[in-house]
Amino acid sequence: MRIHVADHPLVAHKLTVLRDTTTDSPTFRRLTDELVTLLAYEATRDVRTEPVAVQTPVASARGVKLAAPKPIVVPILRAGLGMLEGMVRLLPTAEVGFLGMVRDEHTLKASTYAQRIPENLSGRQCYVLDPMLATGGTLADAVSFLVDRGADHITAVCLLAAPEGLANLERRLASVDVPVTIVTAAVDEHLNDHGFIVPGLGDAGDRLYGVAG
Repeated sequence: MRIHVADHPLVAHKLTVLRDTTTDSPTFRRLTDELVTLLAYEATRDVRTEPVAVQTPVASARGVKLAAPKPIVVPILRAGLGMLEGMVRLLPTAEVGFLGMVRDEHTLKASTYAQRIPENLSGRQCYVLDPMLATGGTLADAVSFLVDRGADHITAVCLLAAPEGLANLERRLASVDVPVTIVTAAVDEHLNDHGFIVPGLGDAGDRLYGVAG
């Protein structure tokens, strides 16, 4: 498993505003969208391409286009939806799947309640969107789900990660024979007793969409 922490002043600036408890939901959504686009630039460095020739107004030119099969972007519901627009802005031809997972606040374990993913992901590059890599359980289950369907290259885009979650994820995926990359804006200090990232930014879903319960 490879971990890439985006080192850019704009990333740091936008993340700082996201952390601020006074940032309202509309601003939080807009900044999340902008931040994910910056992270997507880093996350797609290994996106597969194939050569192509085009005609410019002056002469022919060689370039590249995204290779087939198309990559697939998979937001983990519900908070991952807030990252989708920023990701597909950079990968507009990608297909989009959905994975609904919920974490039990007592056991901190994740369970799948809905999915809209192709049965066969053979040869597909998958980009998983999960804003908070806290315990790592949800993301580990999501990666295993995609690998079981044939995905052969997985990149997870996260706003924040905790050291404990990264260690747990690496341990859980030790037997997975598929390249997995984590792209995040920062690795924070630790998890608290409730499984929240410290200092973190709170519950990403609630801050994106408000408390619905």
